[in-house]
This record gives sequence, C-alpha cells and structure tokens, in this order.
Amino acid sequence: MARYALRRLMAEYKQLTVNPPEGIIAGPMNEENFFEWEALITGPEDTPFEGGVFPAKLQFPSDYPLSPPKMQFTCEMFHPNIYPDGRVCISILHSPGDDPTGYESSSERWSPVQSVEKILLSVVSMLAEPNDESAANLDAAKMWRDDRQQFNQIAQKLVRHTLGLQ
Repeated sequence: MARYALRRLMAEYKQLTVNPPEGIIAGPMNEENFFEWEALITGPEDTPFEGGVFPAKLQFPSDYPLSPPKMQFTCEMFHPNIYPDGRVCISILHSPGDDPTGYESSSERWSPVQSVEKILLSVVSMLAEPNDESAANLDAAKMWRDDRQQFNQIAQKLVRHTLGLQ
C-alpha cells in the first residue's frame, strides 16, 4: 500500500511543480521521505491574512489516498478553523464516510479523488471564509462573529510576524 501512496505523492508533487496554484508552494521536506511535506501559503487578497506567508506541514498516511493527510500550520495562527496548536480542521481533511456528529455530508469529507492541490486550495478558501459554526478555535470563532475589527487586527499582526516585521 505504501508503494502506491508513494507513486501517487510523487505524481502530485510533479503536478504541483509543473502547474503550481497561485500563492501556494508545497513539496516533500526532503526527497528521502515523500510522506512529510511542507507548504507555504500566501494569505488571500482582500482578507485580514492578505500578504502573509504561512508555513505548514502535511503528514501523509501510508494508505494515502484512501485516508487523508493531517495538516498543521507551523507558525502562530488565530482562525476559527485552526486549533491553537496549528492543526487544520476542515471537512476535506476528515476521514471518509458518514460524519458521526451528522454535521458534514460524506461528499464534503475526504475521498481518494482529492489531492494535495485541492487540500491547499481549500485551506486558502478557509482563510478567506471561516466556518464559525464548526470551530476548532472557539475564541477565534467568537471574535470573528462578534468583534470582526479585533479579529482583523490579530490576523494582521500575524501577517506582519510571518514576514519578520515584528
């Protein structure tokens, strides 16, 4: 199984290098281990995260693409769908099948037709449009709903920090 996963990851890496999505760079941390990737995601335009460059890691299971990778930002983040330790919480990264809580439909969750590129584009979209109803960071979700100005100030501080300006 791991051999198939490796071939798939190598193909996805090649696709990302040939045709990279705008604002995203991603690939294996080293060529000895294709199951650990690093990514740099540029904050989307017209959002509080605009201009930031946010590093993250992806950890792929040996049965990829049957199971989703795990993704974690390696810089400080404050966002409704990112746990305080940086782990990303979005539907596309949830195991396939029915949601035990009944919140997500199975079509929103991971499936083997997904790809690293789709994950990263989903994360960019998540940065632009948080889902405060399914919060991983309750403080960020509450602030997003109730005090958008303060949320934006914190996000802009994080942007400056990722650029080494603080």
